[in-house]
Amino acid sequence: MCCQVKLGISARHVHVSQEDLEKLYGSGAVLHPIKDLGQPGQYAADERVDLITPKGSIKNVRILGPVRKQSQVELALTDARKLGLNPPVRDSGNLVGTPGITMVGPYGSVELTEGVIIAARHIHFDPATAAQYDLKDQDHVCVKIKGERGLTFEHVLVRVHPSFAPEMHIDTDEGNAALMDSDCMVEIVAK
Repeated sequence: MCCQVKLGISARHVHVSQEDLEKLYGSGAVLHPIKDLGQPGQYAADERVDLITPKGSIKNVRILGPVRKQSQVELALTDARKLGLNPPVRDSGNLVGTPGITMVGPYGSVELTEGVIIAARHIHFDPATAAQYDLKDQDHVCVKIKGERGLTFEHVLVRVHPSFAPEMHIDTDEGNAALMDSDCMVEIVAK
């Protein structure tokens, strides 16, 4: 199997529900896009929150839009350790049994009882591109990254949806380990 896809490196970020956005930014609040992301309709918003636990805090964490059904916080392991948390590696939206955290915005705060994860490394595909490479939703593949500190990532989750564009997502810890920047090309080498 030989398929190349663009790499996207995700820094720590937050997804919020409309209800939580209004608690953080006031009644009727909306997100203000400042930069489109690699997936259609996804964007970095101007809005930010502070993340607080009893053991630490991280200020000015970017909210990504659009709003979602449930708020969640995606961290790299380095971030989680700074906050004194031990979140599981999970697919986005799989939040049952995950640690909670406090998000603070300019108008108020939100106490999440669960919702902090380390996002599983994954590749987005639209159905036609996935079919071209004989891949389906929830498959796992190995991905090779070339370079001075090249490596192969195993257990990369395949996510297929009509709204997706082909792109692999890893977190900043993983990107730093391979000396990679966003927008380079990586290769799927095994299913």
